[in-house]
Amino acid sequence: MTLTPRPPAFVPEKFTGNFTQQEPIPEDGIAAALEVLRSGRLHRYNLLPGEEGQTATLEREFAAAMGVPYCLAVASGGYALACALRALGVQHGDPVLTNAFTLAPVPGAIASIGAVPVFVEVTESLTLDIDDMAAQARATGAKVLMLSHMRGHLCDMDRLLAVCADLGVQIIEDCAHTMGARWNGRLSGTDGVIGCYSTQTYKHMNSGEGGLIVSRDPAIMARATMLSGSYMLYGRHTAGPGPEAYDQIRYDTPNVSGRMDHLRAAILRPQLARLLTQCDRWNDRYRTVEAGITGTPGLTVVARPEQEYFVGSSIQFLLLDWAADRVTEVVRRCAARGVELKWFGAAEPVAFTSKHDSWRYAPPRAMPRTDRILAGLLDMRLPLTFSIADCEVIAAIIRAEVAAVYQAG
Repeated sequence: MTLTPRPPAFVPEKFTGNFTQQEPIPEDGIAAALEVLRSGRLHRYNLLPGEEGQTATLEREFAAAMGVPYCLAVASGGYALACALRALGVQHGDPVLTNAFTLAPVPGAIASIGAVPVFVEVTESLTLDIDDMAAQARATGAKVLMLSHMRGHLCDMDRLLAVCADLGVQIIEDCAHTMGARWNGRLSGTDGVIGCYSTQTYKHMNSGEGGLIVSRDPAIMARATMLSGSYMLYGRHTAGPGPEAYDQIRYDTPNVSGRMDHLRAAILRPQLARLLTQCDRWNDRYRTVEAGITGTPGLTVVARPEQEYFVGSSIQFLLLDWAADRVTEVVRRCAARGVELKWFGAAEPVAFTSKHDSWRYAPPRAMPRTDRILAGLLDMRLPLTFSIADCEVIAAIIRAEVAAVYQAG
């Protein structure tokens, strides 16, 4: 949805909204959670005869929503990523490709199983540089790409799939920021061999922590299910493969327990039913801010391709080739007016905004194009607790403060 930009009727000196305040859990989610609590049976395999349980039901409903046969609910998005790598058979020392612009849990999942993160440059659209990915795959022999759809930006998935097929590279999609997004009509997470999602509080469904894995491959999903700690109870996974998929792997797949419980599943199921509506609401807010900051001197709005239906739960813009002190001055001035911007170009990690040269468990690589982009990259959450009018005010403040620093510079 494209919104016509219009200036807010009044821009206060300071915005007073909370950038980390989420909407409440839906009442039907609260009621379902209370039912689980009253039963005392929170563990996913603690079921009455003939009972499916909240967790298995969530898996079945999420698989249907994503248009895939298999889904597994796990303890976190980070666990989902590491489980996916193990399910693909990635071994200690294997190179695994991933975007240089991502969050620490992505290379962290690779390093956690003893594999080696191989960073790939990103473009000014904040997406994976497919040409550099191909070059790194050839140089390292990597056969797995952990593709981070960082901050909800999808690369050209049609081209990526063709290039990876030629290279024999399997794709794990990190969809922590793209649950509900699409490329050319295909849901994010369904192009790769495995799709991984997060339900951490700041994601598109909120259970505090949690994760979901989807796949069309029965052997991969069977291994993931055994890895998650199903013991020999895989028959209780109504969105899992049949018992024949477990005939051999049940004897040699280690248990790395990371199950989701009924309580979190109960909270999530009503949110899944509302997901498409929520995605459109986020995009209304994104387009409002985007329209309000477009044309600001010195500011580059990140282009969104026509093939992409994104979920705008955050927004990014670039102050390309600005000196570091001028970028930090924009951050400072906006903060003084109540607008929280995060900068991905800081020399030291700050909260979640770390970058590739901070992750010293990964081999360093010179990444001049990525470093140029990160040096000017500012990021802002767009919680649904903000109204459209709030977003107009936020955009006006950003526009004014960026323009002031630009003109003074």
